[in-house]
Amino acid sequence: MKQIEAIIRKSKFDDVKDALHQIEVNFFSYWDVTGVGNEKQGHVYRGISYSTTDIQRRYLSIVVSDEFLQRTVDTILESAYTGNVGDGKIFVSEVIEAYRIRTKENGQAGIN
Repeated sequence: MKQIEAIIRKSKFDDVKDALHQIEVNFFSYWDVTGVGNEKQGHVYRGISYSTTDIQRRYLSIVVSDEFLQRTVDTILESAYTGNVGDGKIFVSEVIEAYRIRTKENGQAGIN
């Protein structure tokens, strides 16, 4: 099993969520987060200057089977993409074990 952690633009969250549902990733957790990016210049929008040092993003945490990893990552890469600086990051790590509390199932059955 693998854990996918993705940090994406808040404006792309609905696109990513819908794309994940289409490939049958129906359970994941997410949080609103603030981070610091590489870009140091401010942006001007409608005459108002905005700082880009503190960036509002959405953080997703998804656990999938090894076989489903690449499909899930590719879906996030495609649906979160804008081509601009700040599209986000994806991190993948190993999950040693998973348990479903209600049924006490573990392993793959614990995440399905």
